[in-house]
Amino acid sequence: MAIRLDGHRTNAVQSSQEAIDVNPTPPRTTKSERIELRATPDEATRIALAAQLQHLSISAFVLQAAAAEADRVTARSEFTLMPADQFDELMASLDQPQEIPALARAAARRRAKER
Repeated sequence: MAIRLDGHRTNAVQSSQEAIDVNPTPPRTTKSERIELRATPDEATRIALAAQLQHLSISAFVLQAAAAEADRVTARSEFTLMPADQFDELMASLDQPQEIPALARAAARRRAKER
């Protein structure tokens, strides 16, 4: 761990000339929103233990876990996941459209002029 001149902590690799920032900590933003929750004694104990094992406050641990889960849920809602073979079948079906006789007849009919 190294401390940069601007005061941010960073993981750094020491070269013969200077320290190179590998993973700089982003500047802190003001946290203005409050989220409250209730937990059973067992849940609270498990969360507190996990936070302690990660060297985090309970608040930081819960926020980190909830934000990660929110990102996962949001990402799943934005993308459709399917097996590769199913995707290949879908793409092939788009390249070779299915013949639909009723649709072909409707497209072939003459249209009356609109007034």
